[in-house]
Amino acid sequence: MLVMYVLLTYTFSCKKDDDNNNQVKDIDGNVYHTVTIGTQVWMVENLKTTRYNDGTALPLVTDSTEWVNLITPGFCWYNNDAAFKNTYGALYNWFTVNTGKLAPTGWRIPTDADWTILTTFLGGDSLAGGKLKETGTANWQSPNISATNETGFTAIPGGYRGAHGQFEKNREFGYWWSSTEKYSGYVWSRGIYNDYSDVFRGDVSKNDGFSVRCLRNI
Repeated sequence: MLVMYVLLTYTFSCKKDDDNNNQVKDIDGNVYHTVTIGTQVWMVENLKTTRYNDGTALPLVTDSTEWVNLITPGFCWYNNDAAFKNTYGALYNWFTVNTGKLAPTGWRIPTDADWTILTTFLGGDSLAGGKLKETGTANWQSPNISATNETGFTAIPGGYRGAHGQFEKNREFGYWWSSTEKYSGYVWSRGIYNDYSDVFRGDVSKNDGFSVRCLRNI
């Protein structure tokens, strides 16, 4: 009976919020679906806004040397190709995240603690990746190990832009910012890979370009 109770609790604690009242638009008019996982409400898609929530345009940075030297906000599309936008969203540096104006009103960039709450609820880092990953190989490169997407989070691998300005690992890796600094120059992030079931916690350079998933304020 105890096992049945745990399974039922889990089943009713991860819920795709499909009605229009549980969708959200960013300042550009992009629509995001939401999913409730435990006590948290997450966006189902990676952020793709080109403006702050006050309407100010974000700097689009395509030049690699300029990207490397940034100590101010900037964003780009993977491979500087806007065709990646609809599926994978944008890549933002941490200076953009740190403005506090990137997420739509009522939402935020998750803290390191927020990410830990999510992965702990899903059974720990070693299991959470598979439960968060979109299934199949339409957007993930094979093998998409342990992917069940039973949470409805639908994690996809947007790749990243490195601190040297290079683009890497689209369809293989997904990296997402937290809003929490580890120490000067480095920030906590989360990564999910095509060939692991884990969610990886790591400290990364503020100059990296990563995806963003937003969390609803409570």
